[in-house]
Amino acid sequence: MLENLSNTLERIIKKEGDISSMLIYPLLLVVVYEVFMRYAFNSPTTWGFEATTFIYGLHYMFGLAYTDVYDGHVKVDIFTALAPEKIQTLLRILTNLVLFMPVTICMSIWSVKFAYTSVMGMEVNSTSWAPPIWPLKILMALCFVFLLIQGIANLLKDINALKN
Repeated sequence: MLENLSNTLERIIKKEGDISSMLIYPLLLVVVYEVFMRYAFNSPTTWGFEATTFIYGLHYMFGLAYTDVYDGHVKVDIFTALAPEKIQTLLRILTNLVLFMPVTICMSIWSVKFAYTSVMGMEVNSTSWAPPIWPLKILMALCFVFLLIQGIANLLKDINALKN
């Protein structure tokens, strides 16, 4: 039961990662266009730098949960690597419950509130281009929710491993 739920959650995150990895293509197009306009025509855009920052930021944020699916985040396990597997699993459960979950739950809640405020005010960026940034804040909140989902999947997987 726990394994099925964990696997389902991980499939969701893997699909999210596959889709969000495609953000690299619009990022590439914007950067190439900006460089071309700047150096070929000496006419830089007012929106190019900001657009690359937004796209790359989303690419990075969506990658948080996807990286966690594959255990790709940097960690220092000098001491725990020598411990038996059951102790390692217990420590992962403990750190997930004490550190990861509270922080990620708070970040998810706060980013959703942050996005809601931005949507209600139809917030735009305070630059000359002045693009709407409320959609980006919604996506940022979604990224924290995806990270929370992956943390739940990890917790379920570790609890299931402990039972076996």
